[in-house]
Amino acid sequence: MSKGKSRVTLILAVSAGIALAGCGGNESVERGNVNYENYTAQQIFERGEYDLAQNDPGLAARNFAEVERLYPYSNLAKRAVIMQAFAHHRDRNYEESRAAAQRYIDFYPADEDAAYAQYLLALSYYDQIDEVGRDQGLTFQALQALREVIERYPDSEYATTAILKFDLAFDHLAAKEMEIGRYYLKRDHFPAAINRFRVVVEDFETTSHTAEALHRLVESYLSLGLTDEARTAGAILGHNFRGTSWYEDSYKLLTGQGLTLEAAGDNWLRQIYRQTIQGRWL
Repeated sequence: MSKGKSRVTLILAVSAGIALAGCGGNESVERGNVNYENYTAQQIFERGEYDLAQNDPGLAARNFAEVERLYPYSNLAKRAVIMQAFAHHRDRNYEESRAAAQRYIDFYPADEDAAYAQYLLALSYYDQIDEVGRDQGLTFQALQALREVIERYPDSEYATTAILKFDLAFDHLAAKEMEIGRYYLKRDHFPAAINRFRVVVEDFETTSHTAEALHRLVESYLSLGLTDEARTAGAILGHNFRGTSWYEDSYKLLTGQGLTLEAAGDNWLRQIYRQTIQGRWL
């Protein structure tokens, strides 16, 4: 096995039969009230592995926690911390997973599994991002934690996946801005809608929502009679997203009113046009 392979992978490969055999013939640790002091660190740890194999991550986390509590200076104590983070995450107990992962990072920052601990911490936020309508605080926290993985452990096996999830979380924030913008647009609150679409164009320009945001700006500005802004938004849309249905819709809207899709006036969109299309920053 390669040096960079996480020991966590080895831990998860242990079968239920091996875990039971590791008890050395003693009575296995049962559910419910257990006098853990009667068992060795190895026996308790292996019982935690067995519970994971039996799809009982909550009980597994409890066993790993007991290893850390009873045998804090043993070789298994460190592994028990990272396994707590993993087991709690499997159990969707994200707060406890974060706590264990952070504890591992604090105590063992140079260990080879520190990258995995940071990745688990990020996942504890990321996996709670399940729909656009939720509060976006978790998304921001996920982005920050994923950035830590990418910047602190760029050569780890988790960096590539962290980059992908970072992009998805970033796109999620843009989706939230679009949702709110559409809400205002449908109710003819055009200035409020424009503010949301502008955020997408300026701050989330690399996401999948930029083309629609530009089209919605065309709609909003035309509704307000601000034709220079609408034409400029259409020009940017035509240059960067000509093959999209959003461009086709904007083209019909503008040309239907006898307007061309070209930069006009002196506004924030004209500045975007100069920077992104003409390459002029002054």
